[in-house]
Amino acid sequence: MSNTSDLINRTLTLKRTFNAPIQLVWEAWTQPEHIANWWGPKGMKTRVVQHNFSVGGKWEYVMQMPDGKEFTSEGVYTLIEELSKIFSSADFKPMTEGVEIQAIFEEDGDKTNFTFNCVHATVEYCKQQEEMGFYNGWGSVFNRLDEFLTALVSAE
Repeated sequence: MSNTSDLINRTLTLKRTFNAPIQLVWEAWTQPEHIANWWGPKGMKTRVVQHNFSVGGKWEYVMQMPDGKEFTSEGVYTLIEELSKIFSSADFKPMTEGVEIQAIFEEDGDKTNFTFNCVHATVEYCKQQEEMGFYNGWGSVFNRLDEFLTALVSAE
């Protein structure tokens, strides 16, 4: 198996088009006061504990479920290309650990085409994460982001 097909088989991808300019979508991803409004599935509250938005910088967010239980998501930024790409290691304890998340932004007039990749260490781990609800979970997160962006655009 080639490295390219192996990478494809270890990656889960979601794509969205947001009705918001790329600068606003970028700010939603990079400013802690915005992240707290949409990060996490619907019904969760997010507290930004740490957010050092630079290559090598650490981020840590605590999400509280409606029943009061908390879990932590954290990682280290590995690539930042202004208005284009944000790559990071990521652990979503206790469900998912040792993945790379890739947020890719593409300007499309007043809209933003967005691609989210989650790269797993093995094909088996990738399949397990998909079966555990990757698409529903992250789909819910990006629905919240879409709602947040829509509110920001309406307020302008």
